[in-house]
Amino acid sequence: MRKLLTILGAALLGGVLFAQPRVIGTTAAHDGKLLTMENAVVGRTMYPENRYYTWVDDNEYRYYTGSRWETAKVDENLTSAPEAGWRAANIGNSLYIVRKKDTVAVAVSNDREIVYGQSVSRNEFGIDGGVFWAPSGSKLAFFRKDESRVTDFPLLDITTRTGDLELLKYPMNGMDSEIVGVGIFDIDKGSTVYLDVDEFTPERYLTNISWSPDDKSVYVQVLDRTQHHMKLNQYSAATGKFVRTLLTEDNDAWVEPLDPVWFLKGRRDLMIYRTDNRDGYRNLYLLDTLGGIRRLTDVAADVEYIGNDGVNVFYTSAQDSPIENHLYKIAVKAPAKKALAKAKFGKPVALTPERGWHDISMNDACTWFFDRYSSLDNPGATVLRSVDGVRSTVLFEASDPLASFAACAVELGTVPSADGQFENYYRLYYPKDFDPAKKYPVIVYVYGGPHSQMVQDSWLGGVRMWEMLMAQKGYLVYVQDNRGTSNRGAAFEKAINRQCGQAEMADQMVGVRRLLELPYVDASRIGVHGWSYGGFMTISLITNYPDVIKVGVAGGPVIDWKWYEIMYGERYMDTEATNPEGFAKTSLINKVKDLKGKLLICQGAVDNTVVWEHSLSFVEECIRQNVQLDYFPYPTDQHNVGGRRRIHLMDKVTMYFEDYL
Repeated sequence: MRKLLTILGAALLGGVLFAQPRVIGTTAAHDGKLLTMENAVVGRTMYPENRYYTWVDDNEYRYYTGSRWETAKVDENLTSAPEAGWRAANIGNSLYIVRKKDTVAVAVSNDREIVYGQSVSRNEFGIDGGVFWAPSGSKLAFFRKDESRVTDFPLLDITTRTGDLELLKYPMNGMDSEIVGVGIFDIDKGSTVYLDVDEFTPERYLTNISWSPDDKSVYVQVLDRTQHHMKLNQYSAATGKFVRTLLTEDNDAWVEPLDPVWFLKGRRDLMIYRTDNRDGYRNLYLLDTLGGIRRLTDVAADVEYIGNDGVNVFYTSAQDSPIENHLYKIAVKAPAKKALAKAKFGKPVALTPERGWHDISMNDACTWFFDRYSSLDNPGATVLRSVDGVRSTVLFEASDPLASFAACAVELGTVPSADGQFENYYRLYYPKDFDPAKKYPVIVYVYGGPHSQMVQDSWLGGVRMWEMLMAQKGYLVYVQDNRGTSNRGAAFEKAINRQCGQAEMADQMVGVRRLLELPYVDASRIGVHGWSYGGFMTISLITNYPDVIKVGVAGGPVIDWKWYEIMYGERYMDTEATNPEGFAKTSLINKVKDLKGKLLICQGAVDNTVVWEHSLSFVEECIRQNVQLDYFPYPTDQHNVGGRRRIHLMDKVTMYFEDYL
């Protein structure tokens, strides 16, 4: 394991280089107070501004002002038009638009299986809503979802006198899926046309709805159900008719469109498109309306589009380091005629000089941006900057929010991936009053799945307060990213194709075995904890490596991918019919016989993401094979246990490690 950041010297142990930990914070470890479960878990996320947030439910959150708690509501059913004052509103499964006292019905459904104007495809493919206003506000694109062929999964509501069943539409891997359409409502005409989509089978995905600047065209990324083939299509907004296919994407692993197209300001013929399917990284491309394409950001790193002013395109990138995030601009000069062929691109210009992770919010004109950043040993600042780099104002500079707590040392570094092709980043939290002459137990906190990055060069490496709590209690806490996670390019991410959990486990075990070489690690006391994909990883690790992992706490775990949803599960695993070997290898039902250590499973009983069938089937198989385990349901919680109930959950997790590790 090699040192990534200069921390305070290093020690060579058994041929492995480990950084000596650096104590973060201004208070000596023996002077600071210890965290409690409440301020480690419930809404006490230590933002640099020292403002704390906690979710009450899906539509309400609480925040601390510094003297008292306030409650605010989030209304997810109102979407405002850019002009004309209209707002789109969902009432039940119907879609309306409203302006002052005017209400217009766009699409009305009295059928629970037909839904208008709401999110589709289980929020995959970058989809986070169901309505898409034209730039002028005179037209509205919206999703129509037909779930009539999707099976119901029953969720038990125990809060009523005799219990009620809520039927959840859950499209399960390999079974029938929803049918999605896109309607275009013209406000002036009061009429709707539907896009004439003729590609693939009816269970295709319609993703990333985008409008042309003149309201005349709608662009849709049409993805087949196998998620191996995608077409970026243009449709007439007036008639719904197909106009042309601008480009296609094909990949034997998967194609995952995540973004709309963004038109270059002032142009109707040039747009910006992001994909990881052409050059190995998720880069930006300049695309014309006839399908010509040129790479814009030529970097060996994943990038995120931020905005453009017609002259410069702004993006964040991992090109300096996979654990840092910086803002760049690149100039685009494109003449009116034959613009794409004659376009010239400038060199990238960095706009965020400080080391670390920068979160960017830019104004529409792309003249100013808020830069909120931190790094491993810097609790952060918020700076208002001009894009020309001339002007900047520090709005807030954080002091150490943990100054009064007992500090623990944190270390960032890397270990090689199991295949030797990559370096995986980790953070290691050392126990309070660490003594290298002593032996310590280890807790590995793991997620490990797609669309995640657990380790960043941000304040304390992105540490969660529960990790600090456990370090204060005397544990080494280890968190590592692995192949399959994001921000490292297509080859890194797609290493898990059709074999979820295998490359991830192999990478995690490289880190664990390096830890076992350290003289202060107690090899007989290694535990692992994770939730959701991390729950799947937890049970995978304790059953595949029973000689190493002694205690596991798995939350909301995927047990067998045949019970998981179509959109996510078929992307990574295909179906049981097309990938029987992969499903057999990754199923945790088949690993019950290998469970030797202590395992606790926790799950919300009304989980609508990883349905209860998963963990209950694992319990049933344990009973059948006479294998003991511990199980704790949260009867009224969904996939994530939140609010003050999370105190109970994390107390349960903590107590399990205290009792058995």
